[in-house]
Amino acid sequence: MSSTSSHSKPTARHKSAASSAPTRVVINTRPVERAAPLTQYLQAAGLSVVEIPMLTLQPRPITNAEMALMRQWFAGDYQALVIVSPTAAAAGLAVWQALAREHHGQHSERNGDKQKNASQNNESQKTTERQNLSAPSHLIAVGEATAAVLNEAKIKAASYHVLQPRVANNEGMLAMPEIDSLQAGDKLLVWRGLGGRRLLVNTLQARGVHIDSIAWYERIMPHEAYRQYNQWLQQFSTAASVPSPLSSEAVPAAPSTAQHPQPISKQSKPIVIISSATAFEHWRQVVSQGKRQANDETSAEDTVKQPLADSTSADGLPKLKLSDFAYVVLGERLANMVADEQLSYWRVEDLAPATILAAISA
Repeated sequence: MSSTSSHSKPTARHKSAASSAPTRVVINTRPVERAAPLTQYLQAAGLSVVEIPMLTLQPRPITNAEMALMRQWFAGDYQALVIVSPTAAAAGLAVWQALAREHHGQHSERNGDKQKNASQNNESQKTTERQNLSAPSHLIAVGEATAAVLNEAKIKAASYHVLQPRVANNEGMLAMPEIDSLQAGDKLLVWRGLGGRRLLVNTLQARGVHIDSIAWYERIMPHEAYRQYNQWLQQFSTAASVPSPLSSEAVPAAPSTAQHPQPISKQSKPIVIISSATAFEHWRQVVSQGKRQANDETSAEDTVKQPLADSTSADGLPKLKLSDFAYVVLGERLANMVADEQLSYWRVEDLAPATILAAISA
């Protein structure tokens, strides 16, 4: 299976071919709040989709230093603001609105305004400011969902509009005139989650651009990930999707490896959608550990390093390996990660449902 990158919409040929072949299983590892559109799109195309989120987004309280960065941005000290996700957009927007209210209040006090009904006026003020926020710099949203969160704020037409790269990734942002024109001494603020790719940051810092960032959330392993994976594995095994040693598509195991699972045929491999390095590492842990015992005696890091010794877990479920799956991965970094492990994959440059389906169907 070769690496592919496709932005075209699925064609009738793809659908007809899929209808004559066994239904492919797709595991959607996107966070719960972002999984539904992709799941529904792939299901409508005839694929069997199961959601096993590998990430959950946990809010982080803003620090005094980060609040100082927000005040500097609000005062116009930055040439551009990059927002990498809907979650970052919502969190940052709330603080932006608070700063706007604070600024409005200070302006009113200087002008000697009196509030006859503080509670009523405060609610009216919040509504007005939400509809009339003035952006102090270029606003660059990575993706439609992120832009939608900001556009709900109805930023003043006389201020900056919400911009988007043609391709929703670091490379796409670097190609934007608003980013490409940044020079040594310019300042860029990034709203993001903890971790993530650093291509944009590293490239601009090499030019001498000063970059600050605020991590509004962190990505952690969902508590339900192991249970959901084992529940799916039980169903997958029961449906006889795992070839038996007698299958004509299975590769016979040598006597010395008889205890290891039989390989799954390429046509039957479940497809796993991976959008970040963190999600891939969590997926690795889940697949490697199988059923996690309540009183874990082995750390996740140690377990990942250990090869599976048996073909079944304690409860009788087959143990699959990373290579028993095919992957849809986002961008060059992830493609290199799975390629280094000799895993089957398709590479995509954005997470639009049509792009993912086109890659799978190619």
